[in-house]
Amino acid sequence: MTAHQHGAPAAHGPARAQDLGHEHDHAHDHTHTHAHGHVHGHGGHHHHHGDPWKQAPAFGIAIVLNTLLVVAQFGYGLAANSTALMADAGHNLSDVLGLVLALLAAVLSRREPKGRYTYGLRSSSMLAALANAVLLLLASGAIAWEAAQRMVAPPPVAGLTVTLVAAVGIVVNGLSAWLLLRGQKSDLNVRGAYLHMLSDTVVSLGVVVAGLAIMATGWYWLDPLVSVAIVALIVYGTWGLLRESLDLILSAVPAGIDADEVAQFLRGRPGVHDVHDLHIWGMSTTENALTAHLVVPAGYPGDDALDAISEALRSRFGIGHSTLQVEQGTTRHACALHPSR
Repeated sequence: MTAHQHGAPAAHGPARAQDLGHEHDHAHDHTHTHAHGHVHGHGGHHHHHGDPWKQAPAFGIAIVLNTLLVVAQFGYGLAANSTALMADAGHNLSDVLGLVLALLAAVLSRREPKGRYTYGLRSSSMLAALANAVLLLLASGAIAWEAAQRMVAPPPVAGLTVTLVAAVGIVVNGLSAWLLLRGQKSDLNVRGAYLHMLSDTVVSLGVVVAGLAIMATGWYWLDPLVSVAIVALIVYGTWGLLRESLDLILSAVPAGIDADEVAQFLRGRPGVHDVHDLHIWGMSTTENALTAHLVVPAGYPGDDALDAISEALRSRFGIGHSTLQVEQGTTRHACALHPSR
């Protein structure tokens, strides 16, 4: 018997619903055919750690402010002959693209499931988070390359212009990061955009320091040196975002969820003797899903029992979409992913 909650994928194996008198056909290629009853959960426990759409106004404001900042920084960077300032402008340009991607993903994630996209387009938020990480790393590489070339023969830099423009960058990027601060705690997509803004605030601060130091000492090589130091900080902060977004795309167990703890919890439910073929993955940057086979020798425990398990998975582990297949353990059940089990 299988309990499907909130549009989660069907459990492995073709099935006929005997206990409930419903017929369900599954297009899975299995060597065994099992008789399972299918219970569909009530309503939607669509678990959202955070709604990225609520961040849309913050995204809009940040996009406008940073677009204006890119134009100002690049123009004054050329005039002042400052690699650090132009690097900051290039980094801000990647931020604008990252913000647009994050906003687009928030829009797509709200589309209802339709046709071939039975989960909707919520997973686009994972792609946006990955794209943000890649953009940050590419921008960092470009900055480092230009800075390395200028380290050899540092050109004169207008320290005052660099300092004033970079100070404006601190305000714009700091405000943008503050607008996204709340949402980044619960959504990897928003976190990617937030890291863009936060890293740019640090970049602008570094450029201000470089500008002041150049005015005081005349050491023009400080400009590219600060750029290299900033790049190192950006790469360090971005690596976690890249790793976590790749994990989500590869259907790894989401960060913050212990698969062993979930399995132990399920085995502790009344009547459950064993759990196998447990899969936990992220449907988006805010929603998690689970499928599992529960061995219940006494037979189907009833809708209320399965609803209680699903609700506990949602409230305790943040897993809002669960599919529980109930088996009595009288035959050998095997998931297609693990045919030897």
